[in-house]
Amino acid sequence: MVVAVAAHKIAYMPVPKSACSSVKAALLQIDPAHPSTVDMDVVHDVFPTRRFHQKNWRDYDDWWRFTVVRDPLRRLLSVYTDRVVNRRELFHSRRLRKQTALPRDPDPDFFFQNLQAYRRLSSSIKHHALPVHLFVGPKPLPYDQVFRVDQLSDLVGALAQRSGTTPDMPRLNRSGAKLSLDSLHPQTQDALAQELKPEYDHLRGFFSNPFAD
Repeated sequence: MVVAVAAHKIAYMPVPKSACSSVKAALLQIDPAHPSTVDMDVVHDVFPTRRFHQKNWRDYDDWWRFTVVRDPLRRLLSVYTDRVVNRRELFHSRRLRKQTALPRDPDPDFFFQNLQAYRRLSSSIKHHALPVHLFVGPKPLPYDQVFRVDQLSDLVGALAQRSGTTPDMPRLNRSGAKLSLDSLHPQTQDALAQELKPEYDHLRGFFSNPFAD
């Protein structure tokens, strides 16, 4: 589903774990069709995150179209720190409760070495850890502008220019805990390198692949 602000002909494709809660909150502030709010539950009710579909995107050819992307490794690490550690969402998976092979409170090495299994058993993990191309679409990326997460201030300026209103960009859904690549076992790093190579290839020009020789 495209996040659309019809009054200003702005269209946004959100990517999970890429500041999408913050961007949606900013868009609500400039959309006269909705009350201004930064409540995260309301933000995602009003502007759900759905996968990219080319046939839907064509309806916005003459709009200003953008997306926000995050370094693939940082994005995947935040799935663990936010969804697994902070929110303990694996404890809400009925399918995961029915089997004993996978713990519901895995350490990061176990989680990333068994990521495919956790994706199958937890809809939340699947949604937040899906490859980026499923949300931003195929290359060449079909946007007027692609912002990195560290360029949110530039996005605020672009939204202000098009709407006449400068929105706040609240930092919603931030992970409290931090996880670094160096803290993971070599086997885990190898698994992440294989998992993320297509991600870095798809976002070439925006991020450098830390696993590349």
